[in-house]
Amino acid sequence: MLLTFGSFVGVLVVLIVFHELGHFVAAKALGVRVLEFGLGYPPRLFGVQRGETLYSINLVPLGGFVRMQGENDPSEPRSLASKGVGTRFVILTAGPVMNLLLPIVIFTLIFALPQRALAGTVVIEEVAPDSPAAVAGLLPGDEILSIDGHPVENNADVAYALQLRLGARTSWEVQRGNETLTFSVIARSNQPEGQGATGVRITTEELQQVTRRYTWWHAVPMSAQRVVEMLVLFKNEVYRWIIGASAPQLAGPVGIAQMTGEVARAGGVMSLMEFTALLSINLAILNILPIPMLDGGRLVFVAIEFVGRGRRVPPEKEGLVHLIGFALLIGLAIVITYFDILRVARGESFLPK
Repeated sequence: MLLTFGSFVGVLVVLIVFHELGHFVAAKALGVRVLEFGLGYPPRLFGVQRGETLYSINLVPLGGFVRMQGENDPSEPRSLASKGVGTRFVILTAGPVMNLLLPIVIFTLIFALPQRALAGTVVIEEVAPDSPAAVAGLLPGDEILSIDGHPVENNADVAYALQLRLGARTSWEVQRGNETLTFSVIARSNQPEGQGATGVRITTEELQQVTRRYTWWHAVPMSAQRVVEMLVLFKNEVYRWIIGASAPQLAGPVGIAQMTGEVARAGGVMSLMEFTALLSINLAILNILPIPMLDGGRLVFVAIEFVGRGRRVPPEKEGLVHLIGFALLIGLAIVITYFDILRVARGESFLPK
């Protein structure tokens, strides 16, 4: 329990600070007065005044905020609302951008540090009849060398490469006897039970543990590529929700705390760092969606002003929309938390067995 709580609080603080730091730095740089940089939500526990900004710690540890001068009132000097469309766009998007930069930092550290991995020879054991693999010509006994240029050293490498290309053709390089062959295989989005994306059953032979680390100049571009790939994975998963191939798995604060503790216990510091990177990307996506009260919801009103050539939605109407959105978000969070608590009470896990 202590590990779960400590890991959850640590991850949450990192995500909040990076997100709000984006808004804070952008606002300061662009001349907007920042009244308060808060960790957690009120009531306030304590705060320290530095210049024109109050840095506060608040009681409800489920978020954070940067309170700026006149967020909806353009008549106030140095207010957010008094700035032009471009300035407000930069300030509002700075938080999600920081949540995309944080995973690059995390993955760079992971790649630059020594890490253990499992490596071996991945061999096709079985090919399902009439599956994409069978149509392409793959056979049992073929050794998979790479998929779309991604080297394959274990079963997880195959799954990862295919998840990146769901619904599209993938290029497989395989060793068959003394020949190296290339096959074009479709990775299905809607997967028959037991067949996976392509209809092959694989095994990793001669599996052994190896230690790898990369130089910083290799780790940085690898990290940027990993973040792009995670965004692709998210897009592919949303498409699977749309076509009914899978169902979304929602989690509130209790569920995220449970997952954080499970990851920390199962995989240690490295796995917890990867999980933090994943949460940061999810936070960036969530905040950029056009949901009232969040950054994306505020960007909608900036876009309306841009399209309307400077004509704004009245501040009181915009405030009402955000208030309604906030109430709906709180209601949704309560419902999700209820089911999270039931899951914990039943002893169920978010992690695959």
